[in-house]
Amino acid sequence: MLNEAPHFIVFANEKGGSGKSTTAVHTAVALAAAGRRVAAIDLDTRQRTLARYLENRAATVQRLGKGLPMPRFEVFDPAKNDDLGGQLARLAKDADVVVIDTPGRDDPYAREAITRANTLVTPINDSFVDFDLIGQVDPETFEVRRPSFYSELIWQSRTKAARLTGRGLDWVVLRNRLQHIEAKNMRRVGEALNQLSRRVGFRVIPGLSERVIYRELFPKGLTLLDMGQLGEVGMSHVAARQELREMIGGFNLPAAAPAAARAPEPAAA
Repeated sequence: MLNEAPHFIVFANEKGGSGKSTTAVHTAVALAAAGRRVAAIDLDTRQRTLARYLENRAATVQRLGKGLPMPRFEVFDPAKNDDLGGQLARLAKDADVVVIDTPGRDDPYAREAITRANTLVTPINDSFVDFDLIGQVDPETFEVRRPSFYSELIWQSRTKAARLTGRGLDWVVLRNRLQHIEAKNMRRVGEALNQLSRRVGFRVIPGLSERVIYRELFPKGLTLLDMGQLGEVGMSHVAARQELREMIGGFNLPAAAPAAARAPEPAAA
């Protein structure tokens, strides 16, 4: 990164099933493949989806004897050490980007992570069930009536971060599992998101479509950037890879610093 401090990308949504962990893993691997030094941390001590995915990836690397882009990763376990700030500081020392995957529930450590975010990503499925997390709509007109509790939480976290650090927070709402065919519900959700974005200050970008391939990749820890390891590849794989690249581009992350500009690695003892 051009800045000395790493860029923190936090994936957060209190509602489960939005594709949050899958998106976080693909982001971490995509940035590592682009030459960034990526560290990732899983705050969901119980499900550990991000960590399990990357453990599977590490096992595939060992089994194949081939190098694949691989972020460093850890799990935060408050039962062993509740100093999340200390763990993040250690991970951040040799990283350009730190990816944080939070649990799908209200959690004090997730709230702490949000206050550290440079980019906050909230994936939602394309339905008013998921939209209700961030805003409420009129049942007849589908006009936005008011922000919901989660929007208020982010507003408070954004205010706290600005007061403590003086920096802003780029909040990105990611429309995951979009259908390939335009539908009335899709259009209504999109219009509601645009209305709410102007009121509470987030950006809306398309995420990853509903594809079986994402579930099939998990056991081997592979991503759509590992085309050489996927066997038979069809047009759906190519289209999904393009979706992933466009999603990463939509995050508008700071440019990576040239390798020569980075701090030298510490000498071996």
